[in-house]
Amino acid sequence: MKSLRLVLVVLVLLSCVPPVKSGPNMYIRRVFSTCWRTKGVCKKSCGKSEEYHIFCDSAFLCCIDKKYLPIQIGK
Repeated sequence: MKSLRLVLVVLVLLSCVPPVKSGPNMYIRRVFSTCWRTKGVCKKSCGKSEEYHIFCDSAFLCCIDKKYLPIQIGK
């Protein structure tokens, strides 16, 4: 009976995750929110020094710093 109580206490303590630690890992989140060979970032709108290149999702743009964009030929 004591071992059952101990197991229940351990399970309750393990299920209580503080809000700071919940969610995906910082490194995993960074990999999945990047685009263009991890040089761009998926955002709703790009900054002044960034340029939109491709879509990340249906609602996000891949914002890339201008120095990482490919050289355009034939303009």
